[in-house]
Amino acid sequence: MVSAGDFRNGVTFEMDGNVVQIIEFQHVKPGKGAAFVRTKIRNVITGSVVEKTFNPTDKFPTAYVERKDMQYLYSDGDLYYFMDNETYENIPINASILGDNFKFVKENTDVKVLSYKGSIFGVEPPFFMELQVTQTDPGFKGNTATNTTKPATLETGAQINVPLFIEEGDMIRVDTRTGEYMERA
Repeated sequence: MVSAGDFRNGVTFEMDGNVVQIIEFQHVKPGKGAAFVRTKIRNVITGSVVEKTFNPTDKFPTAYVERKDMQYLYSDGDLYYFMDNETYENIPINASILGDNFKFVKENTDVKVLSYKGSIFGVEPPFFMELQVTQTDPGFKGNTATNTTKPATLETGAQINVPLFIEEGDMIRVDTRTGEYMERA
């Protein structure tokens, strides 16, 4: 059991039959009245985020989300196949479960598959991926007075904005959480 007074970022617990995770929390002690905990929580299954206040004495059962290392093998239509690194079992996961940041993951990459009580609800890619630029317009000299960017297509098919000096064939590092260019690899 976890009490609302012990909330920290990343804590997962069951509330009203759903598994939720604390994104932000703030212990508030007003001058008049009882203290309370103001939170921003995310439903880990659906991804919806809500703000909610709790009494510090409220107690909830702890939810254990399993994070298992698996290797992304290939996709076939709407199914993406992952291999368990321990048992070598192939597991198909529907594309609707994968997040938007999965577009930066290439084949044979290790990811974390998230499940709760045996049901898979998400896939966490690595925070950074090194990808090759397959298509982008050439940059022109004199266009570098400000931080201007241009669109580029990566080897996974994802499109991001990159600085003007990046050319086709360059390897770049991408932050999969934000989808932003980080640096040359």
